[in-house]
Amino acid sequence: MKIKSCGQLAYKLLFEFLVILHESALMRGDKMGQRPIRVVQYGCGKMAKYTIRYLHEHGAQLVGAIDTNPAVVGMDAGDYAGLPIKLGVKISSDAEQVLDESSPDIVIVTLFSLLNDIAPMVEQCISRGINVITTCEEATFPWTTSSEWTNRLDAIAKANGATIVGSGMEDVFWVRIVGLLAGAVNKITKIEGSVSYNVDEYGMALAKAHGVGLTTEAFEKTLAHPSDIVPSYVWNSNQALAQLLGLTISDIIQENVPFVADADTYSETMGELVVAGKVLGMNTRVTTKTYQGIDIVTSQIGKVYGPRDGDLCDWKIYGEPDTSFHVDKPATVEHTCATIVNRIPSVLSADAGYHTVDELEPLRHPIQPMRIDEFLF
Repeated sequence: MKIKSCGQLAYKLLFEFLVILHESALMRGDKMGQRPIRVVQYGCGKMAKYTIRYLHEHGAQLVGAIDTNPAVVGMDAGDYAGLPIKLGVKISSDAEQVLDESSPDIVIVTLFSLLNDIAPMVEQCISRGINVITTCEEATFPWTTSSEWTNRLDAIAKANGATIVGSGMEDVFWVRIVGLLAGAVNKITKIEGSVSYNVDEYGMALAKAHGVGLTTEAFEKTLAHPSDIVPSYVWNSNQALAQLLGLTISDIIQENVPFVADADTYSETMGELVVAGKVLGMNTRVTTKTYQGIDIVTSQIGKVYGPRDGDLCDWKIYGEPDTSFHVDKPATVEHTCATIVNRIPSVLSADAGYHTVDELEPLRHPIQPMRIDEFLF
């Protein structure tokens, strides 16, 4: 049972008292009631349009929405998400007020890709005993890439009876399915995957960071050998997959390889044609080596898409027998948001602290409305 508290001592005393009440209720045969799971959406960008709609369609109750963008502050969350009805929840720039007054069971954080960037917002929630699920890619498995922040958040969450989980597309498609298929293979020597995204959808800064429009020589001098390596998304998901499979990591190698255009391709973000032979994007290839001799090699490809391109999700397990699976042009945004919403029940049932997705039960599609049990004393 997870509850909110004003301090660790008060939490422990109140928790012990409620455990006694809970056990007494079970012995007396008291009835259990249900109510919708209460959710706050923290960050109202592209993802939130889907998460808010999915929450509503699955019977959860949106009780708050937070963003600092003046263009959306004050909007009804139902209007923002394109629902046919208003939800009576205004998007607010005052996070403290929303968290204090809305009494949520969980907060969905859809803000940034690195844990240190979302840590202050996560701490706002868990210090109040509120659970958190986030699309932050590093949060999938941040124990080695942001160990200081992860340990701090883990301690605060445990002290206040809250749970933190990072999830999204990688939860199912880059970790769980691969692990499931591995269970049907006699011998494994290597696991290889390729995932991709369209850099034109994420602005000028990302396009330049991926070398769009550079010559291969310029890419080699600038992006191929960075002085500071920023772990890519698949660095963290590879670690989650290794832990799911029971593998012990011995080394991680990250390489930046140019993705060269084989035909002239127009970039809307750059506002120019990337001619054949120039760099269309970057393949960040992460090789996760293990003491068991099984390498996990995942390519994260960010490039300008042509008219026939789409996201990739291709995996192959090398061994006996070789096993492959392919998802044709997966709807990454929609899959990510559906996974976040569908993960909520398992986050609420998990022990307090920071958990990676490999530690949770396999994801299930919610047939019934998203509700939570409450004893009626």
